[in-house]
Amino acid sequence: MSAAPIQRQPIDDRLSPRNFDRLSKYIYDYSGIKMPITKITMLEGRLRRRLRVTGIASFDDYCDYLFKQDGMASEQVYLIDAVTTNKTDFFREPKHFEYMAQKAVPELLADGVSSLRVWSAACSTGAEPYTIAMVLSECLADRRNADYRVIATDLSTEVLQVARKAIYPAEMVSPVPADLQRRYVMQARDPARGEVRIAPSLRQKVGFGRLNLMDESYAVSELQHIIFCRNVLIYFDKPTQLHVLGRLCDCLAPGGYLFIGHSETATGFNLPIRQVANTVFKRV
Repeated sequence: MSAAPIQRQPIDDRLSPRNFDRLSKYIYDYSGIKMPITKITMLEGRLRRRLRVTGIASFDDYCDYLFKQDGMASEQVYLIDAVTTNKTDFFREPKHFEYMAQKAVPELLADGVSSLRVWSAACSTGAEPYTIAMVLSECLADRRNADYRVIATDLSTEVLQVARKAIYPAEMVSPVPADLQRRYVMQARDPARGEVRIAPSLRQKVGFGRLNLMDESYAVSELQHIIFCRNVLIYFDKPTQLHVLGRLCDCLAPGGYLFIGHSETATGFNLPIRQVANTVFKRV
């Protein structure tokens, strides 16, 4: 007769104000993400999953482990994974991709750029960099002497694992035009799985890595011709926004383009860029 399975007790305690303050300060200092007290319930919900994985019984014990027992060294990645927001879609904010295809890429090619370097910062599970790669592949299809490479980074290791696999629910690629789906999206042999995968020809054009936008300098080896950093600045306060935008400009080639989210702004900062379209900026 087999033993009865161990029943885990639900974690139903609450974060104390002191522990919330400690966590929110650490999260802000490390990632730039502000955690006002209004997000305490969200933070509790996400950390409960982490407590179950680690077997730690309470929020008090978890915070003691982080801050008193040097647990942050091993837990930092998982803590940050737990608090990051990873909303993404293929062809999200499509006007940006239209501008890239119709204006940015032709102008860069006309300026003599033959090997386009593009960076998707805060790439989440990969929909943005793979969308970029689809658009660039189409733009350069008839240009034998032109090529491109996309680097894609994020703070969360969990989303980067998903992005590298490039396997998505079939309904997620519904915004991708049908002709592009035929060229760049592979259907599962078993339709019951309800999954698709980005084609190898596209996957080989995109490289993924972890990068913290709060770093003093970014480990990007070459100046980029196009940078997408969208729907990230909204989580930062003004000083952090200036820090991030300044570092992004440092990575942008002269004449290169910066795309930010439609609910974000880069105006009001002393930066070497000028606005050329809605939430599109060009390096001067």
